[in-house]
Amino acid sequence: MPDTKPLFEAIRSGDLVQVRSLLDADPALASACHESGASALLFSIYTGRREIRDLLLASGATMDLYEAASAGDLDRVKHFVEPSPPLANSYSPDGFPVFTLACFFGHLEIARFLAEKGADIHAAASNGTGYNALTAAVTAGRTEAVQWLLERGLDPNYRYGPGYTPLLSAASNGQLEILKLLLARGADPHATANDGKSALALATERNHPQVADLLRARSASA
Repeated sequence: MPDTKPLFEAIRSGDLVQVRSLLDADPALASACHESGASALLFSIYTGRREIRDLLLASGATMDLYEAASAGDLDRVKHFVEPSPPLANSYSPDGFPVFTLACFFGHLEIARFLAEKGADIHAAASNGTGYNALTAAVTAGRTEAVQWLLERGLDPNYRYGPGYTPLLSAASNGQLEILKLLLARGADPHATANDGKSALALATERNHPQVADLLRARSASA
């Protein structure tokens, strides 16, 4: 079995020259899988390495449903799901619902299509992260996707990972507009993570003054 670690290290760092060299030496690496279960192609999409993604495709990698949903290729997603609608509820090899992947990358056309085909929009990852579509969209800063998901009833106080809620994540990342959307839908501004830190504490600690000011104002008016 070939050592795939150098390939994934090169993808992570965006070293196109090294990836090409590794593929030239062993073309089969184009279809390699990371220890998490993600393919080299999916890993390149996760890390935003578009040139490496294109090189992998040119080197023989085939785009599956999860890679297509992540890359924003609606036609390719339809190619898999139209003849087999249950795939709208399937999980990637690294444990994420395909619907969640579409939301993480902000591909709302694909998310809408999957929902129409019966995707469980509330489904959580099976890999221990607890991620669902809302937490993924918040983490990635996809404001439009966050709004769309909240309008469809996703829980703004959903707990995942180290006791985080979407609001705690938004505060930690300084996502002011997303924070406003979450608060408008009933997110608890006083919730704390497992380590006891509140949204205000996280925003202050990570130097997001606008977020901290909004949370202080919200507390003062409560």
